[in-house]
Amino acid sequence: MRLARLTEKPILEPIEEHPWERAAVFNSAVVERDGLIHMLYRAMDRPYGAPNERFVSSIGYAVSTDGLNFLRFDKPVFQGEGPQEHWGVEDPRIVWLDGRYYMTYTAFGGRKDGDFKISMASTTDFLRWQRHGVLLDESNKNGVLFPKKIADKYLLIHRRSPNIWLATSDDFKNWQDHKPLLTTIPDSWQETRVGSAGPPIETEEGWLFFYHAADRNNVYRLGLAILDREDPYKVLFRTKEPILEPELPWEKEGLVPNVVFSCGAIKWNGEYLVYYSGADKAIGVAKLEGLDI
Repeated sequence: MRLARLTEKPILEPIEEHPWERAAVFNSAVVERDGLIHMLYRAMDRPYGAPNERFVSSIGYAVSTDGLNFLRFDKPVFQGEGPQEHWGVEDPRIVWLDGRYYMTYTAFGGRKDGDFKISMASTTDFLRWQRHGVLLDESNKNGVLFPKKIADKYLLIHRRSPNIWLATSDDFKNWQDHKPLLTTIPDSWQETRVGSAGPPIETEEGWLFFYHAADRNNVYRLGLAILDREDPYKVLFRTKEPILEPELPWEKEGLVPNVVFSCGAIKWNGEYLVYYSGADKAIGVAKLEGLDI
């Protein structure tokens, strides 16, 4: 079981003429609706610098009819507001739920320890957004919603470092039943931290859940798990080996070296496509081969 790159070159790269995305475009969310693939991606105006050198992240939008070629807007569609988002909005994940697109993202206040929280906004057209505020009032990131209710509950995957957690809610406001879902594994490629990729995808075998993991050398790779359809707290399967790791030059060299990181995957024409970023700089796509548990 592995991810096979559909192209060895990025499908989206920074645009020098756009100040808001001239340093990087990466960590993209995707959702398919009515024959179109909608992508929301994180963009940065300048590289990471010294601790007090502010960079700002915003969210861009692109759309595709074939999964490879995207038409992108020349302005961000979502930007930070207020002190908690002073340094921007990061790492979107998106689902179609209750007749709207719901986006979870990291609200980044700055480089003080723990100054990041999971927030949420929703839309019907990707241009006009309703903000729903912070979901968990704690230092947390990698927030991902399930694309449907289970047992009449909303489900949120998040990370209480270094592990992946799962919680439920009746109303998006009060989250309970917080329990670890996937934990780190000593002396492995997922030793120091694990975090969600995009929203789980429902299959006959269970919920197909992609995730990222980092080792002691801060190399990021992707893995895969299958969660029970009726009880997602139950992990049915987890890959022992990574399904994608940094290999190409643009995955090894960028703002952060040796990183592949995903915020979204879709089922498209009978295949599972995973959109991922390389080295916090550009975006690529790969398809899942050998879903055999």
